Amino acid sequence: MRQIITHFTDDDLYKFTMCCAVIENYPRTRVCYEFTDRNNTAYPPGFADRLMEQIAMLENVVITDEEVDFMRRRCAYIPDWFYGYLRGFRYKREWVRASQDADGHLSISFEGSWSSTILLEVKVLAIVSELYYMMTGEDARLDYDDYYTKSYAKARRLLEAGCTFSDFGTRRRASFKAQEVAVKAMVDCDRSGDNHPGRLSGTSNVWLAMKYDLTPIGTMAHEFMCAIAGMYGPQMANHIAMRAWSNTYRGALGTFLYDTYGWRIFSLNFSEDFANMFKGLRVDSGDNREQLDLITAKYRSLNIDPATKQIVFSNALNTDTAIEIQRYAEGRCKPSFGIGTHFTNDFDGIEPMNIVIKLTSVKITESWPFYCSTCKLSEDHGKYTGNPDTIRTFMTLLHLDDH
Repeated sequence: MRQIITHFTDDDLYKFTMCCAVIENYPRTRVCYEFTDRNNTAYPPGFADRLMEQIAMLENVVITDEEVDFMRRRCAYIPDWFYGYLRGFRYKREWVRASQDADGHLSISFEGSWSSTILLEVKVLAIVSELYYMMTGEDARLDYDDYYTKSYAKARRLLEAGCTFSDFGTRRRASFKAQEVAVKAMVDCDRSGDNHPGRLSGTSNVWLAMKYDLTPIGTMAHEFMCAIAGMYGPQMANHIAMRAWSNTYRGALGTFLYDTYGWRIFSLNFSEDFANMFKGLRVDSGDNREQLDLITAKYRSLNIDPATKQIVFSNALNTDTAIEIQRYAEGRCKPSFGIGTHFTNDFDGIEPMNIVIKLTSVKITESWPFYCSTCKLSEDHGKYTGNPDTIRTFMTLLHLDDH
């Protein structure tokens, strides 16, 4: 079977930026992750075995001089010592367990040091998605010529509407080729010479950013706050995360993902010093308009003009919803959009995977005899992830039952 992931930086930037922050702030922390398929897919027989073969193949994927040179040039905020770490990094199949039940449902778990296993999530999700289409034969239906045309048309609409947008689609792409075709189409449209008010700001995929001379886009994921909440509690997880992030990046990479435990607790943690330090926030759950209204009101309460702040919208967007939000947000903030599955898995007759891998438990050091459970609550109550007992505990601690 052909190897699906062949480039070390065929990954989302936020995995590298979080990895760097983890090493600097939590170098001895160990974690566990669990896979969830929200569609409850029955995978083909032997899928887990083929997946483990692909994960074993990751052991021969190492970062190249070209990739390091690109990241040094385009990601100046990453401290230079981190590239020495990446040069010595090797994936290990021992970190991963995968199996299927009698009905074909897939289980995947990771366990190990946070600084190592953090670099598995996006690659494994991309492998699962592409491998599924390969093993079911659906990959034969992927019409890439038509996909280029469709992707170009999406980019044109977004650019003409004045949207600043980027590709966030590595995790659930139909294939590596699908993501590359989409990115190339959007680059071609953006650089066509047509006069349009919008802008393609980049892609989360570092390798594709290198190939097409784009800006790699990304900061952090919910797992950063989830791990901190497991270690220290959810009430101050955002506060601790903002402090740790600023300790590593000194004001760079200043778009904070605020919704891990909902708006209310974040708002209580979001003091004037943080609001001035971070250049903006990312909306990844809830009603986009309601969230923007809460954000702008909070900035005004701190005597900060929200029109000076960048708000990144990334909650299951498509072309239509991004344009709708652009019209609502224009003048209220500096809106931008991170669009994922709609860009990289939007083929006629193909159902995109609805898969995630979430950090579920953590211990501060390897010497601790037990893990502490954690969860994600966000603003979409139907998408709470984690152990039900942990979810109830965190909801009680955050007084979400009475709000």
